[in-house]
Amino acid sequence: MADANGRRVRVGLLIPSSNSVMEADFYRRLPSGATLHTGRMYMEETTPEGESIMLDRYTMPAARDVGTVNPEVVVFGCTSAGALRGSDYDRELCERIGHATGPHVVSVIASVRRAILGQSVRRVGVITPYVESLNERIRASLEEDGLEVVAIHGLGISENFAIAGVEPRDIAAFAEDRLGALDVDLVFVSCTNFRAVDAIPLIQELLGRPVVTSNQAALEATLAAIEELAAGSGAKPTAEA
Repeated sequence: MADANGRRVRVGLLIPSSNSVMEADFYRRLPSGATLHTGRMYMEETTPEGESIMLDRYTMPAARDVGTVNPEVVVFGCTSAGALRGSDYDRELCERIGHATGPHVVSVIASVRRAILGQSVRRVGVITPYVESLNERIRASLEEDGLEVVAIHGLGISENFAIAGVEPRDIAAFAEDRLGALDVDLVFVSCTNFRAVDAIPLIQELLGRPVVTSNQAALEATLAAIEELAAGSGAKPTAEA
């Protein structure tokens, strides 16, 4: 896909260094002609402490590196880090990333909230690979928008690389086990390093509910930004947070 001037659209992606899923989810699903350019933010432990180090030391250097390819869209690709310090911090961070790189910035957690609200639902069930301290941040982020988090359950995995090893069928089975008997309108599966996109059809089959995942929501927001560029809307949009 090209922009209104016929140029290829470059998408920058900022992900934790140990994330092996989001990059693959994106390059398999971006439109032909859009190119993906990844910057890695050092992180091994998916905990509040590990994510705080990533945010404070490694996010902006990675953003500046990605900015050297002049991307039209940049995605901040960590759901729980986006929720860690609240929506105001996530918005301010995306603004800083935008100033460093120049383009439209997509926040995963903001994209998730927008995708859920777009379904006109209220009662949400959440599954994650996270430890409980991160689940609490995800719950708070969703409830900021008036959603009711009926339940949130995590696998308790703190090693980020290990999260990618959970098979989609096991994600779906976990969702059925923890949420199947509950009265929820929608299922949200959090984490950009979780193979949740591939689990969507099975979760929907098992629970009979719509499903939103981190990478799905971020990809939809990215595709919308690309379409806006292709339509030649003029000025680059601002951060989505």
